[in-house]
Amino acid sequence: MNLFLSMAAFALASSISPGPVNIVALSAGAQFGLRAAMRHVSGATIGFTGLLLLVGLGLSEVLGRWPWLTDSIRLAGVAFLLYMAYRLARDGGRLNTNKPTLQPTVLYGAMMQWLNPKAWLASVAGMGLFADAGGAPSVWRFAAVYFVICYASLACWAYAGTFLRHYLNDAARMRLFNRSMAAMLAGCAAYLLLS
Repeated sequence: MNLFLSMAAFALASSISPGPVNIVALSAGAQFGLRAAMRHVSGATIGFTGLLLLVGLGLSEVLGRWPWLTDSIRLAGVAFLLYMAYRLARDGGRLNTNKPTLQPTVLYGAMMQWLNPKAWLASVAGMGLFADAGGAPSVWRFAAVYFVICYASLACWAYAGTFLRHYLNDAARMRLFNRSMAAMLAGCAAYLLLS
């Protein structure tokens, strides 16, 4: 039982802490409401769990042999974060307009995790701590615990965004919020690029 608590504590610490996927969940909740934001949450959770399983089942060895793959993933993640920051910064902040807007999708959420360096670090570190010596059953057990914790953590961020929605009911406030979120994403990208 103690092992499961340790797994859950690790999963909670790495899932609930601020990062690009959490910022997008918060923003999606504020812009589109909880139902739409949960598509992002579901995709990000599924994407992360798939990444976690692949790392646990041997992908980390491939990355260790070819370090340029890790650098490529990091650069793709930085580019993706900058693209999202750009889109948020350019958003006009209008809610409930008749023009179609890009709402969060399951695929977008999953893709974010695969380009998120924080997700890669959590996968490699978590599997090294909890599943390295236990083989495939330990990998699957850790992934199951992480799935539940990750989903709940991201849902909390999306839910928090829905509370902000009431405050962000005019275009000027939403623009300020979007630009703040864009600055945070750009800051994450700059940190990843320089580290």
